[in-house]
Amino acid sequence: MDPGQPAVIVAVDRYITVRLTEGSEVGRVRSSAYGRSPLVWVRDDASDRIVIEHQPSDYVFAAITVVEQLRSELRLPPRYYDLDIGSELDDVSGRKFGLGSSAAVTVAVVAALDEFYGLDLTRTERFKLALLATCEVAPAASGGDLAASTFGGWIRYSSPDRGALRTHRAVHGVAATLAATAEWAGCGVTRLPNPDSLQLLVGWTGSPASTERLVEQVRHSDGRRPLQPYPEFSTDSRACVDDLVAAFEQRGAGAPAVIGRARRVLQRLSETSGITIETSQLRALCDIAERHGAAGKPSGAGGGDCGIVLANAELSTDPILREWEANDIRRLSLAPHPASGGIDAF
Repeated sequence: MDPGQPAVIVAVDRYITVRLTEGSEVGRVRSSAYGRSPLVWVRDDASDRIVIEHQPSDYVFAAITVVEQLRSELRLPPRYYDLDIGSELDDVSGRKFGLGSSAAVTVAVVAALDEFYGLDLTRTERFKLALLATCEVAPAASGGDLAASTFGGWIRYSSPDRGALRTHRAVHGVAATLAATAEWAGCGVTRLPNPDSLQLLVGWTGSPASTERLVEQVRHSDGRRPLQPYPEFSTDSRACVDDLVAAFEQRGAGAPAVIGRARRVLQRLSETSGITIETSQLRALCDIAERHGAAGKPSGAGGGDCGIVLANAELSTDPILREWEANDIRRLSLAPHPASGGIDAF
């Protein structure tokens, strides 16, 4: 997502849980992602920085690092703690559903450390810290999933210039970057009314996808074929977002038609770039929805994982679900997570 480019995003009712307990001498992080043994961290006495043996480049320690840097800049005394992380965002075998677990755990760790250190951050400041952490692991990440995890509900989101934020943090530190103005230009979150007249269905194709990798493929040639995304893509995509926001403000009237248009926009991008955005199963997921009077599109950047469907509330979705099952598409039992807290200025 380019700086300032908008999207409509919804938070769903699957959760990451982070439990923090006071520690001493060392800190530990327990998570199924790390296997049976916790990752252990200590502090470098000279620099006050977190030190991890075989340090993973992951979102948990990126979140710890950004909050600890802020804590140090605020001259608060350091403390040790243990984090225990549990997730509802994967299935029992550990397969990922593409529901933004990286974003959820980043936001949850920031929130836990905010409370632990008594930083008294606003939700917007928590979001900003989570984005600064995420940019260290995935520099092209838009932050939309972080905003959904932070604010809940349906939102309109536009992203800042992540490269500018990374540079500002490297030069000026975390606290100054939180307070900066120019670097956050274009970033914003607007809460949308819950569209009671619509049903949301989410189907999982079983194919993993990386949004960051797909975005980079669209932006850059792979050496075999020059990529030429059609020049109107950003304009057409923005128009779809604007029309979807307007539909939500009218209790969802016309929203499925906008979703159908957004799908066509992505199809044209796929055709001109040569990148697969709709896999065969995502195409089946969307086609089935359209045959039965609803509308679907790949979620996020496409390429696998999930597709989303909007249908009018009075429409029976049983035929859609039966055809999904026949095509090995799994409906995820999800509902929008309620909006929570206010949104202060960026």
